[in-house]
Parts: sequence; structure tokens; C-alpha cells
Amino acid sequence: MILNCRQPLPLLRHTDVPPRVIENFILTGYRFPNYSLRDCLLSAFRPTNETGNFWTHFLPVFIFSFYFVEVFGWDGAPQGDSPFFYPLWNYYIGVFCLLVASSMAHLLNSMSLVVREVCFFVDYGTISAYTVGSSLAYFYYIHPRAGIVETGGHNDSRVDLKHEPAGATTSSYAISEFSVFFENCYIPCACVVAIICVLSCCNTRQRWRKHRYAIRTLVFLLPFLMSSTPIFYRLLTRSPYSTASSSFAASTSMPVYFYRHCFWLVASAVFNISKFPERLAPGRFDIWGHSHQWFHCCTFLSILDELHMIKTEVRAILLSQTLLLPPATIPCLPGPTVASTYGVMLVLQTTIISIITWFSWCANSIYDPERDQVNKEHPKKHLKCH
Repeated sequence: MILNCRQPLPLLRHTDVPPRVIENFILTGYRFPNYSLRDCLLSAFRPTNETGNFWTHFLPVFIFSFYFVEVFGWDGAPQGDSPFFYPLWNYYIGVFCLLVASSMAHLLNSMSLVVREVCFFVDYGTISAYTVGSSLAYFYYIHPRAGIVETGGHNDSRVDLKHEPAGATTSSYAISEFSVFFENCYIPCACVVAIICVLSCCNTRQRWRKHRYAIRTLVFLLPFLMSSTPIFYRLLTRSPYSTASSSFAASTSMPVYFYRHCFWLVASAVFNISKFPERLAPGRFDIWGHSHQWFHCCTFLSILDELHMIKTEVRAILLSQTLLLPPATIPCLPGPTVASTYGVMLVLQTTIISIITWFSWCANSIYDPERDQVNKEHPKKHLKCH
């Protein structure tokens, strides 16, 4: 907090803060959990063990936004408010909320022990919502490739699907069993998995504390596997585009971005579980360079490659105008609507908020009685200016 003489309170060692606040192998740079909102905001500009955690997810908001808006300037792209871009906007909202919530959680968690718990509950909720935003983008920009109709034995991305007779017998690029899964179960399953993740991660703050980092990392492996099924399908089957088409050329880089996306996710998991490098030299990486900062950097790089992958598929669709969603007469590939994109996210967010509210109430009942004792043991000191 800021003292009467405008000097901040000294940072504390791990022996001077409540056990709940202590991070493994981080010995110094702690703020005590009784800061005001103003003090927390100002602490972003002083070296604490949370400063790097804040900036490694706050600055990426602007980097991500810069690359995101590029798609709206492409030739042939619809207006930004077109239904075609509803899934992309939901993906952006998911990433934006994830980065902002994560950075704010690290900045504001020293207001109190209860606020600390709520901050990270919100953090887990936005991560789960982000996975559903990704699933919506995958469903509308990658999944439809599995439904392109073949005519005359050649899969030509320039075929006008509007003139295909409604009852025509055609062979489909999609395996029928997978089509049923994608069109009926994929998004609901992604939402259910996201809710399971929120419940599990919030529980690690009140139980399972010893293995909390491993549990959280493994729990979020499940939504990755769930949301990535359209990509696995694409990688295990042939391209839906004619090799001579511009759409095929545009989509060839999709696997590369996906493999890079996976690499950065694995790297982030390794940092989050291993607590490297501070495990090797406790106290040396307290302010800069500890594992959680590298975890943040790797997760953002994975998101950035995911964005490039989605943009690659969007460009492939734009180069094949007959595939722009929604199709005129093909009911099997319904285009995005407000209900199927924003509506899904609204229902999910409402559910997640309810879960966060419940766990926050539980946290308040646990830690609120300790607040007076904490403040009594570590009073806010106001020094005189000379």
C-alpha cells in the first residue's frame, strides 16, 4: 500500500505472509494481502513477484488484437458484423477475457485472502470459456471442410454447392458417424467439459492443494482434446480442396500452426508443473524469470499460433466463395447465428458465473474470519515524512 509519505510498503519474505500466499520456491517479493485497489494498480510498476505475471498476459492483449483485426481487411471478406464472423468474434472475446482476467488476477490478488481466491476462480472460468470460443471457431471454420460435397469423383473447392440437387446422391468428404458427432454433440460436449474444468480447478484451491498444479494442467488437457477433434479429423484425412485450387494452397499451413500450438502448450505445462527454473535456485528468480512467467509466455504463443491457424482456414473459405456460410440451400451445413454462437457463450458464462459465485461464498466463509487476525498481525503501517 501507499504510505502517508508516498512510500510503498516494503516487500516481504515468504516467512512474513500467510501460508496461503506462498508460492513454491519463491522466497521474496511478496505483497501482503491487505492492499487497496489503488495500491494494487500501482504495484504493476514496481518489482514484485507478481509484476512479471501481470505484464506477460496484459501486453499480449494488444498483440493478439493487432493480428486479429487483420482478417477484416482481406479481399472478399464480409463486413465485420456479418454472421460469418460471429464465431471469430466469440473466439476473440474468449481470448480477450482470458488474458485480461489472468493479468488482473495477478495484479489484484493482494487485496485480501478472499479477493485472492475470487480472482483465480474468475481466471479459471475465463480459461474454460476460451476453450468453448475456440471450439466455435473450429466448428464453423474447420468442421465444414468435412462436409464438402464431392462431384464427379473430384473434390473441387470451386463447385457451386447451391446448384446441387437437394436429393442428389453424392459422396461426402465426411464420415457419416463423425458428421453426427460434429453436428449434434461437439459444441455441447465442449461446454460440459469446460464446466467440469471450472469445478475441478476451483476445487484445487480448497482441497487437493498438494498436487494442484499437476491437477490443473491435466484437467485442461481434456478441453484441448475435445475442442481439437475437428483438427484431428482434418489431419487424418485428405484435404477437401482440389490440389490446384487457391484454397488448398491457403490451407496447407494449417497443420504447421497446429503443431506449433501443441508445442507451446506442452512447454507451458512443463513450466507449470516443474517449477523450473526457481526449483534449481530458490530465491534467485523471485521477481523475473520464474516458471509462471514462462508459463504465461508459452500459453500466449500457443494462442497466437491458434489464431494464425484459424485465420488460415478463414482465408481458405474466403477463396472458395461457394463455401461462405450459411449456404443458400444446403441445410446440413447451417451457418453461424446469434443463438448458436453468442447464445452458447452467454449460457456457458452464466453457468460459470454461478459456479464462481458458489466457490467465492465458500471462500468467504473460510477466510473472512481470518481477516481481522491477519490485519492485527500485519497492520498497515503509516510512516511520517521528514
